[in-house]
Amino acid sequence: MSVKVDSWGSRVGLILAMAGNAVGLGNFLRFPVQAVQNGGGAFIIPYLICFLVMGIPLLFIEWSSGRYGGKFGNHSTPYILDSMVKGRILKYIGVFGIFTNIAVAAYYCYIESWTMSYVYHTLRGTFDGMSQAEVAGFFNSYTDIAYSTTGIPYEAVVFYVICLLLNTYILSKGIGGIEKVAKIGMPLLILFGVILAVRGLTLGTSGASDIFPNANAWDGLNFLWTPQYESILDLKVWMAAAGQIFFTLSVGMGTIHCYAAYIDSKDDIALNAVSAGFMNEFVEVVLGSLIVVPIAAGYLGLDWVLQNAGFGMAFQTMPYLFQQWGPALSIIAGVCWFGLLFFAGITSSLAMGTPWMGFMRDEFGWSKNKGAWSFGAMILIIGLPTVIFYKEGVFDEYDYWAGTVSLVVFAMLETILFSWIFGMDKGWREITSGADIKVPNIYKFIIKYITPVMLIIIFLGSLFKPLDNKWSENVSSFVTGNGWTLDNGSIIKTVMHAGIRDQIALATDPVLIEQLQDKILYLNLARILLVGLFLFISSLVYIAFIKRRREGRATL
Repeated sequence: MSVKVDSWGSRVGLILAMAGNAVGLGNFLRFPVQAVQNGGGAFIIPYLICFLVMGIPLLFIEWSSGRYGGKFGNHSTPYILDSMVKGRILKYIGVFGIFTNIAVAAYYCYIESWTMSYVYHTLRGTFDGMSQAEVAGFFNSYTDIAYSTTGIPYEAVVFYVICLLLNTYILSKGIGGIEKVAKIGMPLLILFGVILAVRGLTLGTSGASDIFPNANAWDGLNFLWTPQYESILDLKVWMAAAGQIFFTLSVGMGTIHCYAAYIDSKDDIALNAVSAGFMNEFVEVVLGSLIVVPIAAGYLGLDWVLQNAGFGMAFQTMPYLFQQWGPALSIIAGVCWFGLLFFAGITSSLAMGTPWMGFMRDEFGWSKNKGAWSFGAMILIIGLPTVIFYKEGVFDEYDYWAGTVSLVVFAMLETILFSWIFGMDKGWREITSGADIKVPNIYKFIIKYITPVMLIIIFLGSLFKPLDNKWSENVSSFVTGNGWTLDNGSIIKTVMHAGIRDQIALATDPVLIEQLQDKILYLNLARILLVGLFLFISSLVYIAFIKRRREGRATL
C-alpha cells in the first residue's frame, strides 16, 4: 500500500523544528545544574570544546545519514543505517533510534505535563503566600498520585493523559503539524526566555533580605561566566560537559535522522545543522544561564544555590521566587517560565514520535493517524508506571537507561559505522553535497578520529565510573597499578542495584529495609518493560526485513 510521504513546507520551518527538537527541558533544567555542580565557569570551556569536536560532528553525521536514507525512501534509523551499511545485523543498531524515543517520551511527557499543571496553578494563584518550603512541598504532593491539589482525582495522571492527547493529535497531522507548532512555539520560547533573562540581569542586590543579606544576582552570573582554565585538566568536568552535549542537541536519538530524511536530496544540510546547533546553544548557554541561577542567587544567595542546585529547582523554588515580584508580575513570570518549559518540551516530544511513525509508514503502510495514535497508546502503557511509581524511582530508571546510556551507545556505534564502514570519503561527500557553507576540512579528521574516540571514552567512563566521580585521582591510582573503586552510579554497579543494596546493608529499621527491597522490585519491573520494548521493536524490524525480502527490496 502506498502512503504519501510528508515534506517540510519551508526551510525556516525545518530549522525551527530541528532547533525545537534540540531545545528541550534539559536546556533550562539540566544545563544550569550541571554548570553549578561542575564549578560554574570551570564547566564552560570543556563544554564549548565538546560542542565543537563532538556536538557539531554528530549533527553533521545524523543530518547527512538521514538525508542519505531518505533518498531510498527510508525515514527511520533501522533502514537508514541499512541503506548506508549493507548487512543483516547492522540494521538492528538502528533499533536504538526508535526505542530511545518511545522510552524517553514515556517519562518526558510527564515532565511536560508538570509545566501544563504549573501554568494552571500560577493563573489560579495557588502559590500566593507560600514559603519556599511550602512550594517545594507542593511539588512533592503533586507527584503523589493519591493526593490532589485541585480536587481532581489522580490529578498527575489526568494532566499526563491530557499532555499525551495533545502530542498525539499534533503528530497525527504529520510533519506539517510539527512545523506549525515549531513556528509558534520557538519564537514564544525565546520571547519568554528573554523576558526572564532581562530580570535575571537587572535583579542585582534588590532581592536581598534579612534572611539572605548577601543575595546578589551578579554573584550567580560571575560564577557561571568566569572561566577557570585549570578545569581543562579535570576529567570529571570533561565527562559532565560531554554528557550534556547529548541532552542539549538530542543527538544519539534518531530524531534528527528522521527529520533530515524528509529533505530533498539536493538541499543543504551543513548550514541547516550548524544553524539548528547554534540556535540551541544560544538558548542554553545564554538564556539558560541567565534565568534560574542568577534569579535564585538574587534572592537566596549563591551559597544556597551551590548547596541546593538540582533538577527540582524549576518547580520547587522558582514559583516562590516569582512571588517576590508582586501579584501581577508573579503571574506573568510564572506563565513565561512554565510556558517556556512547555514549548521546550513539546517541540522535543513531538520529534520523538516521528521515527516510529516513519518506520510504520515505510514498512507497513500505516497512515499518519494510525502511526500517531499507536505511538500515543504505547507511551501511555510504557509511561504510566513513571507517573504512578514516580517516588519508587521508575522515572529515574527510565531516564538512566533510555535517556543516558542508550544515547551514548547509539551515538558511538553510528559514528563508527559512518566513519569507518560507510566510509569517511563517502560521508564527507554527503555532508558537503549541496552545502551553503564551506565546511572546514578539519572536520573530516575530527569526525573520523576525534569524535569516535571521545564517544568510546564517554561510554567506558560510564561503564567504569570511579568512586565519587573523582577521575583525576583514580586515573593516577590506576596508572600506578592500584586500580580504582567503582562508583555506585557506574553502569556495572547500577545493573546490580549496588547503591540500594548498600543502604539495605546499613539499615536497621525493618520498614525501611522493606521499602528498599520494594524499590528494587519496581526498578526491575521498569527494566523488564524497557527490554521488552527493545525486543518488540527488534522483532518489527525483522518482520519488515522478511517483508522486504519477499518483495525483493531487502539487502543482505
